[in-house]
Amino acid sequence: MDPIPISRQEWIAMHFSVLGSLAVSAHGRRSRISGRCQEALLLTLLINEGTAVAAGTLIEELWGPQAPRNARNALQAHVSRLRRELHRLEPDRPEGSIVARHGGGYRLKLAPADEIDATVFMTGLRDVRSWCHSRRDEAVARLRELLSLWCGPLSGAAVEGAMCRAAAAHYEESRLDALELLFDLELVENRHEAILSEVRELAAMHPLRERFCEQLMIALYRSGRQVEALDYYHRLRRRLTGELGTGPSATLRRTAEAVLSHSPLLTVQR
Repeated sequence: MDPIPISRQEWIAMHFSVLGSLAVSAHGRRSRISGRCQEALLLTLLINEGTAVAAGTLIEELWGPQAPRNARNALQAHVSRLRRELHRLEPDRPEGSIVARHGGGYRLKLAPADEIDATVFMTGLRDVRSWCHSRRDEAVARLRELLSLWCGPLSGAAVEGAMCRAAAAHYEESRLDALELLFDLELVENRHEAILSEVRELAAMHPLRERFCEQLMIALYRSGRQVEALDYYHRLRRRLTGELGTGPSATLRRTAEAVLSHSPLLTVQR
């Protein structure tokens, strides 16, 4: 596990990064976990956030149908290696090993100061949703702070098991939900020109995600680009018909009609 120099000076006990390359930080040092099995083991424990994971589930995540005949012994060996790697980062940890045996499986024995970036993101997003419409500027700032945690989706060979694949999909969907909420709030605050390039990029990356298309159409219309907004709608409609055999949703059709008719409903409403 080779240290990766970074600039941050203040550190919590341990910080686990899963949104991008899997890494662990402690005492100003950031290290990657070596070995695919150790990565898969740690990632599986991290996405369960301190809840015990049965040994059989861990074996399935690490090896799938190619599990070795002595899979439980092999799992114990990988747990020991992971414990040693984590111990090198936090040798004075008062709670002892962070990877704890629990019943017939293992869990992460997280301290109050430990952080998992995905957990910070998910918890923060739930909190923002509860007050975002009454404190929009504050919500925009918080959403951008949370989105800055993303260095990319869960990636690498560690994301081969069903549990890790499901977590990766859930986190990515939550990121897109956060972006949709962010753009909604920015549009309410009449900042359509400020977000136009962001929305255009996301709409291009997710061409069948209608909410991004709707937000892009509104931003274009408010920027005086009605023709471009309608052109984007018609291109999406052709794509939906050609690839999915369906048309735009009723909501998107109404937005297109509002753009065409210069509906006052598309103006800023606070």
